[in-house]
Amino acid sequence: MPVIIDNTFPTPVNCRPIEWGADIVTHSTTKYMDGHGVAVGGCIVDSGKFDWTKYPEKFAGLCTPDDSYHGVTYTERFGLEGAFITKCTVQLMRDLGSIQSPQSAFYLNLGLESLPFRMKQHCANAQKIAEFLSANKKVAWVKYCGLKGDKYYGLAQKYMPDGSCGVISFGLVGGRKSAEIFMKHLKLGSIETHVADSRTCCLHPASATHRQMTDEQLDAAGVGADLIRLSCGLENAEDLIADIAQAIDKV
Repeated sequence: MPVIIDNTFPTPVNCRPIEWGADIVTHSTTKYMDGHGVAVGGCIVDSGKFDWTKYPEKFAGLCTPDDSYHGVTYTERFGLEGAFITKCTVQLMRDLGSIQSPQSAFYLNLGLESLPFRMKQHCANAQKIAEFLSANKKVAWVKYCGLKGDKYYGLAQKYMPDGSCGVISFGLVGGRKSAEIFMKHLKLGSIETHVADSRTCCLHPASATHRQMTDEQLDAAGVGADLIRLSCGLENAEDLIADIAQAIDKV
């Protein structure tokens, strides 16, 4: 089976999955690549290395004639290097209409110009904030692979030695109730479902996107009632920490 990696959060600046053996890489370009969330978009990067022809019965869409496109067999006509991505373009984009508008592409290209510099700031802010949270007595737990105590720290150092991303998850002592108080008093961070933006975005899923679920269902889904997701933006780190600190103090 092909190894397909969603590399939206690290971006190609911090992680290059194909160099580690991944076959296909996907990105939501609406996140860090765009930088401001002004245009919906996504992209697929095909390494062209996976041999679909070894398993023709599994990948019939690539290894048998496509009646909707003049009977072409993608692996025969375009080879391993082009079979998958060509099918995505000539059939799936054609049928589903998932084609980016020129204006959205323009926004994306503007964002890409500053991506390496922005990622450094996102990661630097997240590291400082994660360290602050891990040292705060009112914080029950923090998950960020840049922290030495995190269970993914070793893997992060291997695959993303220059930093991962700006997204942190944490929980407060007192669980759901404490999280709700924290969110109510947050001032600088914007409360929204969006992440990986130039602005700091914060969400308490249990009282927003997942509020129809019970605590037991949230735990089963891996989104505990106490979980707070913080996407650190490009603001000054000390300003962000001050805002987070005052919100925690209200708990």
